[in-house]
Amino acid sequence: MLLLRCPLLFLLLPLGSRPQKLPTRDEELFQMQIRDKAFFHDSSVIPDGAEISSYLFRDTPKRYFFVVEEDNTPLAVTVTPCDAPLEWKLSVQELPEEASGEGSGDPEPLEQQKQQITNEEGTELFSYKGNDVEYFVSSSSPSGLYQLDLLSTEKDTHFKVYATTTPESDQPYPELPYDPRIDVTSLGRTTVTLAWKPSPTASLLRQPIQYCIVINKEHNFKSLCAVEAKLSSDDAFMMAPKPGLDFSPFDFAHFGFPADNNSGKDRGFLKSSKFGRQTSPKPRVDLHRVCIGNKNIFTVSDLKPDTQYYFDMFAVNTNTNMSTAYVGTFARTKEEAKQKTIELKDGKVTDVFIKRKGAKFLRFAPVSSHQKVTFSIHSCLDAVQIQVRRDGKLLLSQSVEGVRQFQLRGKAKAKYLIRLKGSKKGASMLKILATTRPNKQSFPSLPEDTRIKAFDKLRTCSSVTVAWLGTQERNKFCIYKREVDDNYNEEQKKREQNQCLGPDTRKKSEKVLCKYFHSQNIQKAVTTETIRGLQPGKSYLLDVYVIGHGGHSVKYQSKLVKTRKFC
Repeated sequence: MLLLRCPLLFLLLPLGSRPQKLPTRDEELFQMQIRDKAFFHDSSVIPDGAEISSYLFRDTPKRYFFVVEEDNTPLAVTVTPCDAPLEWKLSVQELPEEASGEGSGDPEPLEQQKQQITNEEGTELFSYKGNDVEYFVSSSSPSGLYQLDLLSTEKDTHFKVYATTTPESDQPYPELPYDPRIDVTSLGRTTVTLAWKPSPTASLLRQPIQYCIVINKEHNFKSLCAVEAKLSSDDAFMMAPKPGLDFSPFDFAHFGFPADNNSGKDRGFLKSSKFGRQTSPKPRVDLHRVCIGNKNIFTVSDLKPDTQYYFDMFAVNTNTNMSTAYVGTFARTKEEAKQKTIELKDGKVTDVFIKRKGAKFLRFAPVSSHQKVTFSIHSCLDAVQIQVRRDGKLLLSQSVEGVRQFQLRGKAKAKYLIRLKGSKKGASMLKILATTRPNKQSFPSLPEDTRIKAFDKLRTCSSVTVAWLGTQERNKFCIYKREVDDNYNEEQKKREQNQCLGPDTRKKSEKVLCKYFHSQNIQKAVTTETIRGLQPGKSYLLDVYVIGHGGHSVKYQSKLVKTRKFC
């Protein structure tokens, strides 16, 4: 594959020997080109097998080119948005006759070749809009001129692009383990200990991998590129190149990295294992990162008590400087010793984190007299144990998995003490709501059975039909699909489930539809849906989200389905 800037394309095509033929990747030439920064200086050429970084001005589209010479060529293209959502499209068109190697006469005039390419729209292969790291992968792509069009409608932004015709052998991005979650193994008032499974790229393929941890108080990040953009938002990283001036994606100084000889290696990562010691002279963003080598356990220190932090882990291939994100997590540090219970406010949802085998105490003291008190609990991961005592008397002791609601008889001036005990399997996350107002419900109502049923007789090669139960309350239901490997099993499905993650965490391409549904007759509160456009013989993971009036969503039990291979 050869990536070409548009003017460069038309200059190169007529210069080859007859018959003209664009070469496939020459490894020696490729390595020489990568070492020579000037080759890709201000270029619309995407090199085969190397990640490029570039910049988009808001509402100003940018186009890249590359050529695939032969039919049935594997192709993989990865686009990484950094600090703003992108719209991008990949399309292909036939090469001019002379460029494809089929011509036998003199090369066509330059202007005529321009007309042949620029006047054709080409065939769209893939498009995406959002801020996820998104991929186009094909095991057999046709020959032709490929165009990658990118647009940012939100703001000026950076992005990264990687393309290769040898995806099986390149593997520049570190592979995630079968369980890509970060575990919180220890929680203190100022420390959090994290552990994770090593990347198979390091443990099996023996490639050099280092792990970089990112800590902040706002949200999780989807890519290391987004972290770099956030860290450098006030510095040189976000200083856009002026229009008309050369801008080299390989000149790291443009991206706020140190200009010394190690800039391409370190890329500004912290080397200290002490949290909060930034090398930046003007840290204006409350976000910190530290790279710790190939260890898979780390204690973050110097945190504030009773504060929620978000933790992200990135495996970085030090040979390619390309990274892959683990599934991020969050945790709240312990309160100061004098604060042993969490105060619940009437009608307000509270997030609670419990370490493995740990316990948390919560207190609810209604300010007014009440006849009933309702506790709604949404356990995000494994089951948790709940005990409720009113003025020392035990009223409730239950195991909670998913969403449960308990209504207890009230008492004037009563105080309720809630004890939550975590799972023995791992850390627990949950949301809890206590209220004396029966109409104040942030969680949507759920049927007793939250399974999704698939109709085997209605399966086809391209569709599946499923059904699920609703309630008498009118709620919004959204269904999502995701293709998975054939060896995907129930244990993997359960391991990946975080029931508190809503539809906003899903890719837009996975969305099937949303609809409102309810039935006054609870016996008839069932709805069916046929999901079309699937591939024959493929497995899909289906998720149904119910969204309540308060905006809180709850996910039904995931369903693994498979289309028929032959019809």
